[in-house]
Amino acid sequence: MNLKESTRKFIELNGFTELTAVQTEVLKYTSKGKDLVALAKTGTGKTHAYLIPIMEMINPESDKTQVLISLPTRELAYQVYQNALVMKEVYPDLSIQLLAGGTDKNRSIAKLEKAPHIIIGTPGRIRDLFTSSKIRVDHVKMFVIDEADMTLEYGFLEDIDVVFSHMVKDPEVLCYSATFPEELKVFVKKYLNNPKIIQVEDKKRDPRIHHVLINCKHREYKQALYDILGGFKPYVCLIFANTKDEANEVHEYLEEKGVKSLLLHGGLDSRSRNKAIKDLQSKRYSYVVASDVASRGIDIDGISHVVSLGLPKQLQFYMHRAGRTGRNGKDGTCYLLYKETDLDQIRQLKKKGVNFTAREYKNGKWKEANNPTVKRQVKSNVDEKQIIKTLYRKNEKVKPNYKKKKNQEVERIKRKKRREFIKEQIKQERKERYKQRGRQQ
Repeated sequence: MNLKESTRKFIELNGFTELTAVQTEVLKYTSKGKDLVALAKTGTGKTHAYLIPIMEMINPESDKTQVLISLPTRELAYQVYQNALVMKEVYPDLSIQLLAGGTDKNRSIAKLEKAPHIIIGTPGRIRDLFTSSKIRVDHVKMFVIDEADMTLEYGFLEDIDVVFSHMVKDPEVLCYSATFPEELKVFVKKYLNNPKIIQVEDKKRDPRIHHVLINCKHREYKQALYDILGGFKPYVCLIFANTKDEANEVHEYLEEKGVKSLLLHGGLDSRSRNKAIKDLQSKRYSYVVASDVASRGIDIDGISHVVSLGLPKQLQFYMHRAGRTGRNGKDGTCYLLYKETDLDQIRQLKKKGVNFTAREYKNGKWKEANNPTVKRQVKSNVDEKQIIKTLYRKNEKVKPNYKKKKNQEVERIKRKKRREFIKEQIKQERKERYKQRGRQQ
């Protein structure tokens, strides 16, 4: 592929020996100035699939803003900003501005001597600064909407709409998304001009994730979590809670148990969140307790394990959580701690192609456990051999109503075996109840 020398240097500075499938495919169409939608899994090189095309088109000698990159969370905006800063090693005069509440150090953008070449930010912050005339977008040549499905889900469409409507130069629009829900299709139809839809399989970089079910039984999620921590040694383990309050509770519980962990969720103030992101990137902590705001905002290669404390309301968030590990062809493990109320959703995930194994960690060892996604063979409560003998007795004289009598005998055998079966079931259930009462006392 014919790339500029500056672009090749940027690729080399990032340590890439070859482009990923999505990067290669995107470059085919961005070189022609075509709008596109790139559907790519996490860990497939999605961020550089737009940073590389930006390197191809950027003009550092211009005094106009040429690129606008929108991301749904400030954590993700910050990480993309860090990746984009490598461009300045190629073009020292290139100006890149981060606009994300709590992360943009220079909040008074009007003080800038010239417009930044590249703006990276969240939709709300970009809109605020645009409507207050502190940034201009009428010279933007490329508009990138990363995590487009999440952008719509978080309700940022109105912010995008306000900014988009003033891009009078008809920019090249690139949408990057993990999924392609109906709402995104409506958005694409409205804003993109006959876009190319790209969906590539990159087997080399496909996440290799082992999904493991852990039954909480009578335990709270935090207790079940602590009980399995001795069963693996993570490089970095991400622990996902469904709410900020639950994340706080789990974090405090682990600290009480002597397990050092990092806390990261949307309820933290800007300074605490920025410090948490830096601590995470420095890999100072082996355990990170997070809410779903971080499931799209964390891009650390060293995440070896993910623990999901129950299932999120939207099942696709489980896949985003799991996608934090097993990146770039490496193995990863995602533990799903579940309760009976989660079983329907677990079966839905299986239908979507998620293959679970079920295990339990007991007395310092991992053991196989009953898998709720696998239909167990139910032992027959009928003695088939006895019925066959009854139906096919040899040397038996034929008597009146013999068929009726044989059928009655078969029914008697069935009833007897069924009673025995039910008795055994009741016996087992009583044992379980007694055990549970003993634990609770």
